[in-house]
Amino acid sequence: MGTIKAENISFTYPAEEGKKRSLVLDGVSFEIEKGSFTAILGHNGSGKSTLAKHFNCLLIPDTGKMEVFGIDTKDEDRVIDIRKRIGLVFQNPDNQIVANVVEEDVAFGPENLGYPSEEIRKRVDQALKTVGMEKFAIHAPHLLSGGQKQRIAIAGVLAMEPECIVFDEATAMLDPEGRRDTMKIIRYLKKEFGTTIVLITHHMDEAAQADRVIVLDSGKIVMDGAPREVFAQVEKIRSLGLDVPAGTSIIYELERAGVDIPIENLTVEECADAIYNALA
Repeated sequence: MGTIKAENISFTYPAEEGKKRSLVLDGVSFEIEKGSFTAILGHNGSGKSTLAKHFNCLLIPDTGKMEVFGIDTKDEDRVIDIRKRIGLVFQNPDNQIVANVVEEDVAFGPENLGYPSEEIRKRVDQALKTVGMEKFAIHAPHLLSGGQKQRIAIAGVLAMEPECIVFDEATAMLDPEGRRDTMKIIRYLKKEFGTTIVLITHHMDEAAQADRVIVLDSGKIVMDGAPREVFAQVEKIRSLGLDVPAGTSIIYELERAGVDIPIENLTVEECADAIYNALA
């Protein structure tokens, strides 16, 4: 059974006064396997964040069916069951921080789920340790850096021990160091705990680290495959208003100039080795 399964889902936001209704998702179908790492790409307005909100019942499809761990998101009696198993980390950590002390903020989720105090204490300590913020347990969140705040937001989700975490452009407001730290946490969660990861991002180097890349355009899935397969289609990616990882872009330009280098090279190390071998 997949973690998330969408069957021909469509969604339209209510029309503003004097305007037509806007179709944001248009017949989207896919399945995300348990323990996998999937990146979702698309230009602004492609439907990425709207799709993410369907994963834990913040939005319900107008047509089609969305299942999370086999539960239909339209089943109002099972919403809590879904939200216990899927956590969302949003773009702006300030929108997720609700307490004046770090450890109290991290405890907010499990407290709302009704866990006993001893269990909450254990979960908070473990979550803060996982994101490397245990030394900041009694600090005020508003005094932390943007990257540290995002770690606290992630810890708050981890404390609920979800089986799947959706990062909705969670690195968009971070500096390069904060982005690297967040991606390190994502890789750790997948490797050590088997957490299913869904990453919505504008950063191609982040998407390149996933097992699978789904590309949305105008509410439809237009590309779906392994990063090597998707990013090798440089012209198609660029026609969608996106780009490819820096190394892939360099190899593509060299290939256009007549240098024979496999475009499927993806990591920095692979690209460097391929360029060296081609030009040596």
